[in-house]
Amino acid sequence: MIVLLGVLVVVLGFATKRNPLLVVAVAGITTGLLGGLSPVKVLAAFGEGFAGSRGVTIFAITLPVIGLLERYGLQERARALIARFGKLTAGRFLALYLGLRQIGAAVGLTNVFGHAQTVRPLAVPMAEGAAERRHGPLPDRVRERIRSFAAGADNVGVFFGEDVFLAVGSILLITGFVNTTYGTHLEPLHLALWSIPTAVCAFVVHGWRLLRLDRYLERELRAAGAASPSTTTAEAAR
Repeated sequence: MIVLLGVLVVVLGFATKRNPLLVVAVAGITTGLLGGLSPVKVLAAFGEGFAGSRGVTIFAITLPVIGLLERYGLQERARALIARFGKLTAGRFLALYLGLRQIGAAVGLTNVFGHAQTVRPLAVPMAEGAAERRHGPLPDRVRERIRSFAAGADNVGVFFGEDVFLAVGSILLITGFVNTTYGTHLEPLHLALWSIPTAVCAFVVHGWRLLRLDRYLERELRAAGAASPSTTTAEAAR
């Protein structure tokens, strides 16, 4: 039972808000040494784990590439592109993005879209550009609202879309657990098919919420526009 002290290291590290990478590394070293492994074998275990899951570190390449694209005008080009579509509002654009995200996740392309590679550099500036074209300059609270809805569209799309894909981890986990525990024969195809109505309902409900975002923008910006002249008049009188 002494090897479980590694779990205590993780709990204490996260409770004291230490660097997660450092906490996990110390917990792994602690567990390995308490389990009777030599320092060389602990180091070898770290190397094997890194080599076996090196796809997790793909962000080390993705983030610099996105940073360079943003530095050379990716967000500005996204805003210019959305300006060509006169009838595409912020809510309609995010509803379209929600549909694309769900369809992509449903066919297994869960990593094509995402917060780092799509929402921040493309979806957010395009949604803000659509709102600016329609309403003019946006207050900070309105920008934050649009950004939160863009992030939510991505989350809802991938969460309810990926279960339609047969080989996703959650489908395989459910079928394996049910078949092993209850002795049934549940096929991944059955779960995937029954996930389609849920995905459709999620798209309808959240798509309606995204379309309502346009009403919120009109109401908020109309109120902000009505408040500005009175403020200016009061300052002039003062």
